[in-house]
Amino acid sequence: MSEKQTDGEGVISEMESTASDVDSQVDVRAVYRNLRIWPAVFFLIAMVIAKLLPSMIENGPSQIWMSAAFGPLLASLFLLLWWLIGSRARWQERILGLLGLALAFGLAAFLLDSTMLGPAILVLTIPVGVGGFTLATICLSKLHSPARTGLALIVAFLGFGYTDLLRAEGMWGDFAFDLHWRWSPDAEDRLLASQKNDADQVGNATYSADEVNQWMSTSQWPGFRGGNRDSRQSGVSFASDWQARPPEELWRIAVGPGWSSFAVAGQLLYTQEQVSDRELIACYDASTGRKIWAQAIESRFDDPLGGPGPRATPTLAEGGVFSLGGQGWLSRVDPQSGALVWKKDLRVVADCSPPMWGFCSSPIVVDGRVIVYAGGKNGKGLMAFDAADGELVWSVDAGENSYASPQLSTIGDQSGVLMLTGNGISIHDPDNGEVLFDYEWKSGGYRSLQPQVIEGNKVLLPSGMGTGTRLIEISSAESPWTAKELWTTLQLKPDYNDFVIHQGHLYGFDGGIFTCIDLNTGERRWKGGRYGKGQVLLLEDSGLLLITAEKGQLVVLSATPEEKNELFRMNALDGRTWNHPVVVGDRLYVRNSSEAVCYKLPVVTGQ
Repeated sequence: MSEKQTDGEGVISEMESTASDVDSQVDVRAVYRNLRIWPAVFFLIAMVIAKLLPSMIENGPSQIWMSAAFGPLLASLFLLLWWLIGSRARWQERILGLLGLALAFGLAAFLLDSTMLGPAILVLTIPVGVGGFTLATICLSKLHSPARTGLALIVAFLGFGYTDLLRAEGMWGDFAFDLHWRWSPDAEDRLLASQKNDADQVGNATYSADEVNQWMSTSQWPGFRGGNRDSRQSGVSFASDWQARPPEELWRIAVGPGWSSFAVAGQLLYTQEQVSDRELIACYDASTGRKIWAQAIESRFDDPLGGPGPRATPTLAEGGVFSLGGQGWLSRVDPQSGALVWKKDLRVVADCSPPMWGFCSSPIVVDGRVIVYAGGKNGKGLMAFDAADGELVWSVDAGENSYASPQLSTIGDQSGVLMLTGNGISIHDPDNGEVLFDYEWKSGGYRSLQPQVIEGNKVLLPSGMGTGTRLIEISSAESPWTAKELWTTLQLKPDYNDFVIHQGHLYGFDGGIFTCIDLNTGERRWKGGRYGKGQVLLLEDSGLLLITAEKGQLVVLSATPEEKNELFRMNALDGRTWNHPVVVGDRLYVRNSSEAVCYKLPVVTGQ
């Protein structure tokens, strides 16, 4: 009897325990509910779409790049609002989650490399951490335990912390960051490590003053995109079968960062580059790649998207080398020795600050005047300085928001300086800056390309996304000049990637894809070849297009409107390549922000 009573008491005790467990589970379910995840899923998808949107919309507005730059950040903020207001998490969970995210982000931000403290922290660090936290909460939404928030915070910490391992070297043309492991040396570090001091790397000029003067007076490639700023090479015919006779590498050297191209005079190459806190105007031997001299100006421009270094290309004229640095130092140096003749600070003269991407204008020299775009207000947009002493000769308004360069061209029988800006195009008298013609066509953003004159009185006005390219015809017979629009197309949006013209057709970059446009109609003939934000040069006598792709490949196409015909491709440079290629004789000189290389190109047999 006593055993049965004991058993009964045990059964009762067990039943009470079971009931207690059930009550506990009910209490837990009442406290920890399933999370409402559909808003989180929506904003995560929106984050991905915002990042990809510029590449998805072919003819979007020029400001669409902001979607990739700031869309993920905005989506992250909405995800935080979802967690705080609409997630159904306990208030204790919500507060714990926000405090944990703030702590993880604060620690990650403290440990970030300095190159990640600009846009990268907004575009990458925050979205990766918040996105990781959100994904984890979605996966754990049915876990009725405080562990779900703790596990999500661990994922967020790993997401934030991952960016502490990275270094950003600017952005690619599609707005993706050029990321590298934090502790791997960059090109500038490697260059500095290889140079004990300038004396080890720079030799005395090996060419006489007479030789240099002769070369300067007959410069083969006197500045940005050649003598006419149209990236057109002639005088040598090249073979069409580059597969059988590929380019021969003659030399390869390390250079400091910058987006300058080469100016060429005889056996001398001139360019601009950044080394530590000095902007260099440098002269190299065209035969060997050996640096002959470098003139240093204490200055450094470094924007987090484009990277460090000067943007413009030196101009050879009047027996001097004229250049503009990223911070605004306009200077003249001696072409043989590199001795500084004069320098002027455009920030002071034009009363302006460096624009977002730095001063980019490559100077032109006309009748003893150095003309450069400064972008200042109150009559300080386009400026002319005396080539001999650097004194200001004239300055005028010339539109805003431009990274293009002034260009000397002839319209009808009138010589004028063409300046393409965000407002449109203005044409100025080179003697006094007087406006000969002003055509308004606002782009909604910046312009950074060169206009091209066709048939003496037609001018191509290129723009980026949302605006496209327009051909106008100018009548200069009577004053004031007038113009009519011939066509406008959204099928060519070259951004900062210049184009070339050959036999009635235009070849250039529509975003990151190469295309051919009929000059008569503005209609597309073909489109193909994802070369990124590269550059193109016309080998005119050979009917060939030489392209340096953004990722450093060298590509050769037939300049034909019938179809895209890629003849040759090879890896030429390592890293992001936005610099314009130069061909003089049978030599190709090309560089990017870390190295320069010279190739001997295959010419037609018998030349």
